[in-house]
Amino acid sequence: MCSSDLWTNRGIAQYRLKQFAASLASLDAATMFDANRADTLFHRGNALSELKRYDEALTALDASLTIKPDEPDTLVSRGVALAALARQDEALACYDQALRLKEDCVEALINRGTLLFGLKRFEEATRDYERALALDPDIPYIRGNLAVYKLLSCDWRTLENDRARIAAGLLTGKPVILPFPNLALSRSMMDQLQCARIWAKRELPSVPALWRGERYRHGRIRIAYLSADFHGHATAFLMAGVFEHHDKARFETIAISYGPDDGSPMRERLRKSFDWFLDVRGQSDFEIATLLRQMETDIVIDLKGYTEDSRPGILAHRPAPVQAQYLGYPGSMGSDHVDYIVADKIVAPEHQSIYFDEKIAYLPDSYQCNDSKRRVADATPTRASVGLPETGFVFCSFNNSYKIMPDIFAAWMRLLRKNEKAVLWLLQHDATAVENLRREAEAAGIDSGRLIFAPFMPNEEHLARMRLADLFLDTLPYNAHTTASDALWVGLPVLTIRGKTFAGRVCASLLHAADLPRSEEHTS
Repeated sequence: MCSSDLWTNRGIAQYRLKQFAASLASLDAATMFDANRADTLFHRGNALSELKRYDEALTALDASLTIKPDEPDTLVSRGVALAALARQDEALACYDQALRLKEDCVEALINRGTLLFGLKRFEEATRDYERALALDPDIPYIRGNLAVYKLLSCDWRTLENDRARIAAGLLTGKPVILPFPNLALSRSMMDQLQCARIWAKRELPSVPALWRGERYRHGRIRIAYLSADFHGHATAFLMAGVFEHHDKARFETIAISYGPDDGSPMRERLRKSFDWFLDVRGQSDFEIATLLRQMETDIVIDLKGYTEDSRPGILAHRPAPVQAQYLGYPGSMGSDHVDYIVADKIVAPEHQSIYFDEKIAYLPDSYQCNDSKRRVADATPTRASVGLPETGFVFCSFNNSYKIMPDIFAAWMRLLRKNEKAVLWLLQHDATAVENLRREAEAAGIDSGRLIFAPFMPNEEHLARMRLADLFLDTLPYNAHTTASDALWVGLPVLTIRGKTFAGRVCASLLHAADLPRSEEHTS
């Protein structure tokens, strides 16, 4: 076996162990012996993608395709790099080409489905996932993703069967669903914890801790926040005031931003609120963790958990003595890398502490912060301008479509049946979701014209139009979170049911903090 073979095989083995930097070093060594091996360049591109160096990954993958142009796996990897660079059309073209070459290419189907999901083309995403699942029923997480894609389209035909199969898979330790989507499907804290543990054990790297017990002696406590949402995002709308109100005499605050810079006023406001605002896009988890260790950070707070664009691998490197998660992910991360979750006694009552691998740090009243400077547009629109009838009661629920469950929707239809002049105001998601909800309304004996769909709009204008509603109806098992505080912020009453899980108790927490009558716990 030649040296190029040895280094390439070493790099592949290190990649499988999630040692991506070491894998890249080995593959670089392989190219010193043979710079024109398509397989070496392919694996090098994959390692670079894992290290978030997508432009370099694209160069390596293009070089591989120059040597071996009709390789489906390389085309899929190229699509992944392009998607990460927000070049979605080119990424789709790569997946399409891979499937023309190999119609049963499961990886191409999964990645194309995921990209279509991000583009809110849920029906197409569902078709790709169904094809992939038929080819390989044991693909990690695909069954759960498919179930959630159907929820996003409000397609409930297989919901109970999906729930049962996912719960059974989790019980046997199978990676059947990602932790965040499982919050929308599961009513069980134990299932949610098990799901997080399965993901953490399977996906997080097993690496030596960067912090090894050293004691820092700073004049101020150094606290860092990790997020992809330091821009015009719901998390920023809640957290901005927290960052500004840190006691700067006691705390040195650090923002670790690995999300987009949208150039918004919120981005600039956040930048000014920290002592250090570090844009680390393009850096690997290890590089970011190393930076936190070099800065002798005392406390790191992850604001993403397992939500979209999260980077839990950063905490897996243990860069700080104290590591916590807050706000973004309503549940346990199932990992010994996270010491604390910040909560309150409504969302995480003491008797449920067994369902958290973190210690619970309790805040009084509600765990959810909010920003006292949130602006509402000065002008409230007219009913006619947003498609509402001039008279009649307006029920609304501006939750995401995946939170709407058939039993809750059925209750909403009963309300409309008893209030003949009332309408239900919902957010407008993809066309399939609108069509399915209208069909469900007609099946319940309700004129589908009484469902009014509101397009997405800038936050200040959205808050202003919420004033037109009379009552906000919550969802279960996943409550409104930021959306509920939006409603309360503009004086819109909220009706909720206290669920069994963290995600299903957030509305109750907010109402408790507002000293409003509490709801009874949901028993089914």
